[in-house]
Amino acid sequence: MSTSGNIERMFQSATAEAVEERARQRRGWSRHHSLPYTLVFLIVAYLGVFILFPIAQQFLTSFSNNVVGVDKVTWVGLRNYERLFEDEDFWFAVQVTFTYMAFVVVGAVSLGLLAALLLNRKFRGRNLARSAIAVPWAFPEISAVLVFLWMCNPTFGVMNVFARLIPGIENNLNWLSDPKLAMPLVIALSIWKAFPFTFLVILAALQAIPRETYEAAEVDGANPLQVLRHITIPEITPTLLLMAVLMSIFSFKQFTLIWLTTGGGPYGGITETLVLRIYQTAFRFFDLAYGATLGVSGFVIVLGLTLLFVYAQQRQDRARRR
Repeated sequence: MSTSGNIERMFQSATAEAVEERARQRRGWSRHHSLPYTLVFLIVAYLGVFILFPIAQQFLTSFSNNVVGVDKVTWVGLRNYERLFEDEDFWFAVQVTFTYMAFVVVGAVSLGLLAALLLNRKFRGRNLARSAIAVPWAFPEISAVLVFLWMCNPTFGVMNVFARLIPGIENNLNWLSDPKLAMPLVIALSIWKAFPFTFLVILAALQAIPRETYEAAEVDGANPLQVLRHITIPEITPTLLLMAVLMSIFSFKQFTLIWLTTGGGPYGGITETLVLRIYQTAFRFFDLAYGATLGVSGFVIVLGLTLLFVYAQQRQDRARRR
């Protein structure tokens, strides 16, 4: 009788321990597997609140007559988009934007590539030169603009000191108020600020090319130009495409440098890009609906640039697989 009782108690104890162990494992599994879902939920919530909701709100606003001072906001359909296609100021801003983008992209990528090729070689002081080139990228935009405005000051700016050394220039130039000089100066400042980033990325891509590839080319008797054309450039082409797209987006949405230097002027909106046009329309003239419409057009342009990059990248990948 006592033996059967002991067996029964042992069986009950073992069963209780097994149940408790399964419960402990279940609690641990729940804590372990719920963390990823919690993190994903936080990311989705962040995207929804701070990105998707503002985009949706902007699209909805573009179909309304939302202007500061209007008593009742109503749905106006495609009226704002009809106005967009007839707006000469909009098309001029688009033209200015693409002109600015083209020069900044070509300048930043070309200078970044040239600097990366030069500083990828071994020589004394190479690390110091790399650090010096990276300084403009780390420089705050406002500080860069203040230095630039001081240099371009028509009264005591250092640029006029050098300009007067050129034969035929005797008077001080008002650099940022001259319609012929304002845009080139803004482009030069933007390239100076942006090209260190392209330099660092392209330099990293160059250093990722296997050394054995260059050694094989040297054995085959290839000269430096042939190595550059047939090995280096093809290997870093995806990086160059990526830099072109990133610089396009950077220059398209650039506001601080242009606004603080010229404010979109000097005359007739010579340097007024689409981003500045959106700001002026929405926050200076308080036409929120039409400002949202301009913003939608900018969104479409950036989306088009991104899709173009994806297409070019896929096309290059298919060509490589062949």
